[in-house]
Amino acid sequence: MPLRIVFFGTPAFAVPSLLALTTAARNVAAVVTQPDRPRGRGQKVSAAPVKEAALRLGIPVFQPERVTDAAFLEQLRSLQPDLGVVVAYGRILPGSLIDLPRLGSINVHASLLPRWRGAAPIHRAVAAGDEITGITIMRVVVPLDAGPTLATARTPISPDETSVELEARLAAMGADLLVKTIDRMAGGPIAETPQDDGQATYARRLERADGRVDFDRPAREIHNAIRGLQPWPLASAMLHGKRLALLASQARPDEAVTAPPGTIVRVEPDALVVATGAGAIRLLRVQVEGRPAVATRDFLNGHPTRAGERLERVPDAST
Repeated sequence: MPLRIVFFGTPAFAVPSLLALTTAARNVAAVVTQPDRPRGRGQKVSAAPVKEAALRLGIPVFQPERVTDAAFLEQLRSLQPDLGVVVAYGRILPGSLIDLPRLGSINVHASLLPRWRGAAPIHRAVAAGDEITGITIMRVVVPLDAGPTLATARTPISPDETSVELEARLAAMGADLLVKTIDRMAGGPIAETPQDDGQATYARRLERADGRVDFDRPAREIHNAIRGLQPWPLASAMLHGKRLALLASQARPDEAVTAPPGTIVRVEPDALVVATGAGAIRLLRVQVEGRPAVATRDFLNGHPTRAGERLERVPDAST
């Protein structure tokens, strides 16, 4: 008999897992997601992607302001769930909620634990220049992302892949591995492997200040930051007195440059070539604050730029 599941999730990353569970005829008794919030540029209050998907599927939705609320816990208890499934819910669950289902709760985490525990594993992996990442299915425990692992799947990270592109791939991988793991659990207890806490790294939540590019860093590190800080906060610098988001680039770590870091050493038809602390970086796609993103070729048509000008670090007051 299929396990009776309560699904916890909020953003688009969690939707493939929810859809996979329902497509595979698993018994999703309810979805728990965060309350409707102001979203987007207009800050209009709207539902998160998981809620929208659950409503289309006809699955009951709970949106507690506090997951410790006694009435909410009693509602879940009345469903008599076998298993809790957590996919990017966005809140730390208390032990009373983790242990409420008969078999406890499991989590789909977008890294190869214990590397990149925490809120932003995909962005931190790309920004750090990791070459391999993956999905871990783990048992949820009170310490953040520290539970034993039940299954993993690995995937390479392309040298030019952005966090947005990687997130889409990992969301699909996570959905597939989740269904396979739940099928194994339905047949009885499965092996659980403790994590090595000594190898853990932490993927702290992104902040706007993370986007401030320091051109004293090597070209390859700046390229990785540009890839990893999408869709927010975006790697940024100041040019012509305006904040310029850097959206696509090529690292030239071996290019010999003598100009100070941040100096535009060459203006090519389709790129700005900028000196860094080690090598140069070609900026291929940019976005002036408040304007649409464009190829650098199009940016140059409206913003004449010369070699010798400098991209400056975004000041603290602008973060």
